[in-house]
Amino acid sequence: MNKKDLKKTINSICSDIFAECVAMSLYHGKTHEANTDALLASIIATRDDFIARISHPEPGMSPKKYYDHLANAFAEEISEIMDNITNMSE
Repeated sequence: MNKKDLKKTINSICSDIFAECVAMSLYHGKTHEANTDALLASIIATRDDFIARISHPEPGMSPKKYYDHLANAFAEEISEIMDNITNMSE
C-alpha cells in the first residue's frame, strides 16, 4: 500500500467512525454532549496525527517496519475510540 492509499484509508475510517459517533449521540438520549464532543475531537485529532505521521517517517527505521508500526498504532487507537462510542449508550 502506498502513502496515498494509506491516507485515503485513514480518512475513510475516521469519517465512518465520526458519522457513527454523531448517529450514536442523536439516537441514544442517554449520551452527554461533553462526552460526544470529546470523542469527536479525539477522532479528528487521531486522523490529523496519523496523516501527518505518514508524510514524516521516523529516521533510522526501515519504511516497511515504520508503516507496519503506524498501522498497528492506528488500529489500537481506533479500537479504543470505538469502545468509547459503544460505551456512550450505557
